[in-house]
Amino acid sequence: MEQQASAPPELRNVVNFLRSGKAGMKTRVGVLNGKRIDYFKGRSAVKALLSPAFSKLKKVPKVTTEEEAQQILSTINTFAFYLRVERGQSTSSSSPRPLQVNPMQMFQPTEYYAWFYEGSQWTTYVGGIAMVAVMLAGVMFPLWPPIMRLGVWYLSIGVLGLIGLFFAIAIVRLIFYIITIIVASPGIWIFPKLFADVGFVESFIPLWEWDLPKKKGGKKKRSEKSEKPTKSKSKSSAVASGVNGSSHTSVHEASPADSGSSRPESRAARVEDVPEDDS
Repeated sequence: MEQQASAPPELRNVVNFLRSGKAGMKTRVGVLNGKRIDYFKGRSAVKALLSPAFSKLKKVPKVTTEEEAQQILSTINTFAFYLRVERGQSTSSSSPRPLQVNPMQMFQPTEYYAWFYEGSQWTTYVGGIAMVAVMLAGVMFPLWPPIMRLGVWYLSIGVLGLIGLFFAIAIVRLIFYIITIIVASPGIWIFPKLFADVGFVESFIPLWEWDLPKKKGGKKKRSEKSEKPTKSKSKSSAVASGVNGSSHTSVHEASPADSGSSRPESRAARVEDVPEDDS
């Protein structure tokens, strides 16, 4: 666009920062005129300009307050790098929302803005050239010099050997673990972090480890601690209720003529003479 070409270099650097992953902006996908397009909320752009990553950049305007960030973003909006849009209702939860450009262009942190700038394209160009070069090199492999073909063959054998060694270690450690479960329970793992999400060197440290069950978090300990006072409270309340009940029964026994007591008759101790049946 002509408006984007006339933007000052400092503002273009700000736009490149916002469009890159360093800004950490939450980008959503919408549909504008039948095409998918990225859009964002104004508040996320303000936070990006106030982030430490932006303060480390050079040849960009200095931003210290939210008002300064909003002013810069409003200036960038005039160069049509992004435009204010209105969101519609999507047909389903998985489909993107339809977008429509708002004729009243301004920058507000609560509004949504669609990107009309793809950022720096040099990485895309370099990646495309590299992909074409690799494909041509693979097609022209029979024309390579014998030394290069021999080197590629040795390299492929080395890679396949490393992959085979990895699978061999995985099989051996599994067999050893099954044997140690029978002989020395709970079992021993060789290279216990082989499949863990760690670095290459950390995958082989430590050399072996017992297969002990992992200790559960401190939530249960906290729950046990919280249960102890509740149990003690319930015991004390039970004892207190027992004492009160015994005192009331003694009073009721002392005055059997009191028929208006609200206590159930099962608590009163009564002795009745049952006449014997002569027949």
